[in-house]
Amino acid sequence: MSETISLSSIQAEIFDNEKFTRQLAESSSLIATFKEALKNAQSILDQHFRTDTPTRLLVFSRAWLVDQLLIHAWRQFPFRQNDIGLIAVGGYGRGELHPYSDIDILILYRGFRFKSQHKYVEQFITLLWDIGLKVGHSVRSTRQCIDQARNDITIATSLMESRLLVGSEGLFEQMQKKVGPKKIWPAKAFYAAKRDEQISRHRKFDDTEHNLEPNVKESPGGLRDVQMIGWVAKRHFGGDNLRDLVTHNFLTEAEFGLLSEGQNYLWKIRYGLHMLAGRAEDRLLFDYQERLAKLFGFKDTEESLAIEQLMQKYYRVALRILELNDMLLQHFDEAILRADESFISRPLNTRFKITNDYIEVVDNQVFKRTPFALMEIFLLMAQNKEIQGVRASTIRLIREHRHLIDSEFRQDIRNISIFMELLRSPDRIVTQLQRMRRYAVLGRYLPEFGRIIGKMQYDLFHVYTVDAHTLLLIQYLRRIYLGTEAERFPLSANIIRQIPKLELLYIAGLYHDIAKGRGGDHSALGAEDARAFCERHRLSEWDTELVSWLVENHLIMSITAQRMDISDPAVVQQFAEKMQDQLHLDYLFVLTVADINATNSKLWNSWRASLLHQLYLETRRALSRGLENPIDRENEINTKQQNALALLPFNPTIVKALWQQLGDDYFIQHSHEDIAWHTQAILEHTEPGKPLVMIKDTSNHHHASGTQIFIYSQTEHHLFATTAAILEQLELNIVDARISTSPNNFNLNSYMVLTENGQPLGDNPTLRDQIKQTLTQALLTPQEYPTIIKRHTPRRLQHFTMPTQVNIFSDNHQPYTVIEVVTPDRPGLLARIGRIFLENNVVLQKAKIATLGERVEDVFFITTKDNEPIADDELCERLKVAICSQLDQWAQLAPNH
Repeated sequence: MSETISLSSIQAEIFDNEKFTRQLAESSSLIATFKEALKNAQSILDQHFRTDTPTRLLVFSRAWLVDQLLIHAWRQFPFRQNDIGLIAVGGYGRGELHPYSDIDILILYRGFRFKSQHKYVEQFITLLWDIGLKVGHSVRSTRQCIDQARNDITIATSLMESRLLVGSEGLFEQMQKKVGPKKIWPAKAFYAAKRDEQISRHRKFDDTEHNLEPNVKESPGGLRDVQMIGWVAKRHFGGDNLRDLVTHNFLTEAEFGLLSEGQNYLWKIRYGLHMLAGRAEDRLLFDYQERLAKLFGFKDTEESLAIEQLMQKYYRVALRILELNDMLLQHFDEAILRADESFISRPLNTRFKITNDYIEVVDNQVFKRTPFALMEIFLLMAQNKEIQGVRASTIRLIREHRHLIDSEFRQDIRNISIFMELLRSPDRIVTQLQRMRRYAVLGRYLPEFGRIIGKMQYDLFHVYTVDAHTLLLIQYLRRIYLGTEAERFPLSANIIRQIPKLELLYIAGLYHDIAKGRGGDHSALGAEDARAFCERHRLSEWDTELVSWLVENHLIMSITAQRMDISDPAVVQQFAEKMQDQLHLDYLFVLTVADINATNSKLWNSWRASLLHQLYLETRRALSRGLENPIDRENEINTKQQNALALLPFNPTIVKALWQQLGDDYFIQHSHEDIAWHTQAILEHTEPGKPLVMIKDTSNHHHASGTQIFIYSQTEHHLFATTAAILEQLELNIVDARISTSPNNFNLNSYMVLTENGQPLGDNPTLRDQIKQTLTQALLTPQEYPTIIKRHTPRRLQHFTMPTQVNIFSDNHQPYTVIEVVTPDRPGLLARIGRIFLENNVVLQKAKIATLGERVEDVFFITTKDNEPIADDELCERLKVAICSQLDQWAQLAPNH
């Protein structure tokens, strides 16, 4: 259907000028007539969109429709046509309008004859708003246009794209000449300002096109990058469209086709966003991604969701636009900014030379004669710091010859050696890997990497696409090694300096997520790919085994730290046995730190940092002692008690009498400093009927950093649910809970909490007092505390309603039953789970809380009221059913909270 549709046929379908003129003459309501015409026309355009009519035709038709309506509206007023003009500017001036795009107009007038026209202008603008057009307008004389354009590049750009709709042609032409490049903003100044504007805009989006909810207009690789190319070309050549770049030999026909295809796809997404949102919306929010995927015909498969397919295509289009933008800006730089400079070249080798700090081939046949030069160019840039980039002509040659990277190319020892030499380079490794990705060389040399380019994971945990995350991980490794992140990652910065072969770490980073989206265990599949890479690149058997092991086990350290009780010597011993030796531990620790931060920098907080530090240090201690000599649990407890006693100002007999009421787990779970702190607070507590609430920040190698809230109160089974609800109400996140019960019916509960921004409370006495008072009051009558608080679920979380997963099993190393819960994150989650435990008469002993983007992965250690593991299979099944059904039902209702 779309093949037979033309711009003129759509225009004829949506608006008939003669018919509309008659309707205006016959109508009793001018506004209603305009509104009806606008509504009917837009409905037809939207129907065309749903039947896959090329979006460019709809964008042009919408602009043409608005032209007609504005001209008819203008003619309702007695303007002096020789002294005034109605001018379309900006995107509307280009003849491009999406359903809810701003309609930017300029009313240009002769300064000395405007006074009598002013009231009509006001009435005209009012009419436009009344009929439903979102107008951005300015009213200026030619002199004002000149002055404002000279001082503001945005206004100059907008006027550069202007076109007269109705009014004085002479006045319009005069204005265009006055604001042209011969008068203000000559091409060199205009390009420099626009280039800086783009750099600044890209930085706002972290210089990546791979954000979870990209802005199709402003993000890197978005429509603004295409417009940037058009603006510079128009200013420099005076051309009217992008095709003029082909005429001036800045683009080939094929490149112009790719750029136009990319622009059309982004237009399609933007049009769909406007249509679904019912307003101007350029952000590809989760709210619309799933609906757009369905609208565009994507379907879920075993490998990927429809929404992930939509986003992968978007990211690949954006990457292509960035590649072309990069090449064209380099062309413009040479043709405009450096036009008056003399070109100074010096040979680099027989294939490359450096011209004005940019690398280029010595002739156009280099890549054809010596294909390995497609790899060599990136190594040379890494080795020569003075090289700022690649000359545009050479970028084009890379694009034209990258098809030479085939299986034979990948087996060529020269290319293998070059790539390994790049990974061993002391400088600019990441910059070159990013260039290789942008110029589609990396994805061809490593086809398995090519498959993950633009690969999105539909969650809030992974902020970037798999390929962007992978290169960011290597960037974090480089920052840690070079010391630029030493303050944030002091232990990692120290360890990485001891690692003998950094290239093995980078290879593991390249391959750790390479198998995402294939189905199955991506760590195991990735390990196979990593092994194949190492064998192809002639690595030793030992190096190959290490890289493969790192890829297969890249998640084990974060899982152990966040989901297991690493204060238990048995857990540390088990982890140390998996590490085998200090070298494996060192490699894995640094890789884990970089992986967490490259996944989502918001995940890295003082708590996670200290968990990993604690696990690393305890494991190093176990390895140095020897795996055949595990820590004796009883000796560990005795040592802690002796160290705690040394800190206490009490008679040891009194202290030991209190300690005898506590189980061994209490002493295993807490540091000797915390044991002393708890003990002193309890012994000095003079109101036994009143809960004792103590708060302090902890930040040392013995315990994870955060704020510890210690509660000593009479045993009451509502305590955990009540405490969780209170802390939630105070906007504090529980990340760890330790529950101890003494024989005399007192609870010693210790909670580690962080603020909403992932930090300890710090020096905030007002908040500390508020927490103490609120908790103390609530814990006096926990059974009367109201049902779980209800807070609004953040917009992003509302789109993730995965079914709750519950796994219940016995822990052979500890006298507990373990419940693992994976569920969407929602306010009040812990309080609700606590009530489920209460209703089923089970006792929570400790908990490990991990929030990963939109979901939580929490681990609860529970017992019966007699402190025994749960042996009743029916009870375990009831718990599983209760948790799944209640949390899933609650998640569906959560958006209304």
